[in-house]
Amino acid sequence: MPENTPHTDSSSNSVARRKVLIVDDEESMRLLLGRTVEAVPNVEITLAGTCEEALQLAGSRIFDIILLDLLMPGVGGIAVLKAIRSTSRNGKTPVIIVSVLADEDTKNVCRSMNISDYVVKPIVRESLVALVKARIGGGAQQSKGA
Repeated sequence: MPENTPHTDSSSNSVARRKVLIVDDEESMRLLLGRTVEAVPNVEITLAGTCEEALQLAGSRIFDIILLDLLMPGVGGIAVLKAIRSTSRNGKTPVIIVSVLADEDTKNVCRSMNISDYVVKPIVRESLVALVKARIGGGAQQSKGA
């Protein structure tokens, strides 16, 4: 899967592709998340390895969903989330946090910025696929228990 290039699955081209942005500074995790999300039909995946790259992409393209790590060098994932919510073309885009941080304070900060879900690493592939499908498959409501 190319690093910054959208990746598409092999499904029919007649169905609109759902655009997914995956943001994680660890290449192995970006690739794992990309392979996991590929289980969702008709997705086009874009990978970002830095906060700055994520902000540039979120400011220039509209995504159907964003998967975002919090512990990243630079401004960090919470600052990226804040910028996406306040200044980006993706202000209302569903965001799933995928992080090793499991404390309630961090989760509450993210919830206050209207995340869709919060997944603690290590991920359970089937659960993440189900969350992504629910968020991009039909305009599902944001969960209150993220």
